[in-house]
Amino acid sequence: SERLFTEMADVMATEGWREAGYEFICIDDCWMAPTRDERGRLRADPRRFPGGIRGLADYVHSRGLKLGIYSDVGNKTCAGFPGSYDHYDLDAQTFASWGVDLLKFDGCNSGSLDLLAEGYRSMSLALNKTGRRIVYSCEWPFYLRPMQQPNYTEIKQYCNHWRNFFDVYDSWNSIKSILEWTALHQDSIVKIAGPGGWNDPDMASTLLFPSQLVIGNFGLSWDQAVTQMAMWAIMAAPLFMSNDLRHISPEAKWLLQNKEVIAINQDPLGKQGYRITKDKNFELWERPLSGEAYAVAVLNQQEIGGPQNFTFSLAFLGNGLACNPACSIQQVLPTSRDWGVHNWVSSLSVEVNPTGTVLLKA
Repeated sequence: SERLFTEMADVMATEGWREAGYEFICIDDCWMAPTRDERGRLRADPRRFPGGIRGLADYVHSRGLKLGIYSDVGNKTCAGFPGSYDHYDLDAQTFASWGVDLLKFDGCNSGSLDLLAEGYRSMSLALNKTGRRIVYSCEWPFYLRPMQQPNYTEIKQYCNHWRNFFDVYDSWNSIKSILEWTALHQDSIVKIAGPGGWNDPDMASTLLFPSQLVIGNFGLSWDQAVTQMAMWAIMAAPLFMSNDLRHISPEAKWLLQNKEVIAINQDPLGKQGYRITKDKNFELWERPLSGEAYAVAVLNQQEIGGPQNFTFSLAFLGNGLACNPACSIQQVLPTSRDWGVHNWVSSLSVEVNPTGTVLLKA
């Protein structure tokens, strides 16, 4: 309802979220009335959104934030509300007139792969025609993948970020499967990511969590929450929280607002990270950063027992260039620590909790 979004906007504006860089509040499916109006336009459910989306957008903007909304490429949304098929220009104009800043465009009920692609292209052009800056969040490759390999070059031409994988759930198994899928497909997806277009690891559907960072809910342990935050930063993933900021623990808030992690995630070079080695239960990931720096994540997939040590040669990093001839190493997560200066032939040994991650910057 309108009240939920205004309350969340108030919390974002007063409790440091906006300053940390979280600026969008996104409405997912089910916001609409069940039918279009007499002029064919979408409209908000009048009982739950009495001020309409324009009124809500004005309120959100008054708090220094931006508003995101949801529609679907097909004739119905995933939950059965009116979709945008055959109304792309009209719906884009409607969203722009309401002051919307982001559109999540789902892929249910599209009829065929040709209509799916045509719809995603059409809405992109329609949004640009409005003259309003609207972030375009697509689910195009996710709906293509069962049948064909997505053309990421084309998708990036039309979309600002795109969903690759199944819905995220508030569970470790879900986070683990997203990381494994990303590593398996990194050869095709890492190279396309960069300013203007990003891989979204999951961007879950409306029926459970509207998006991806499930930190601050109930399903993840502390170590698993650290892993999600660290790995989403490594993957250059858009950071969308899916939680209730009115009832979040101080620990979860500290993690989600951690400026050093967010700086890695938002690094201006815009390169996505990748897995460089897997050794039994340990995975080593790196991400090139601006200023010839690298973010490095050591992930312990083991789910039982206690903390374990993982030792790796710094010559592994950046094809041998990250620490050549030397580098300073800072630990960012799970706690901040200065590891000092190391030369490129030395090794580093880090202790990692089960299902946890140590995030470093070299």
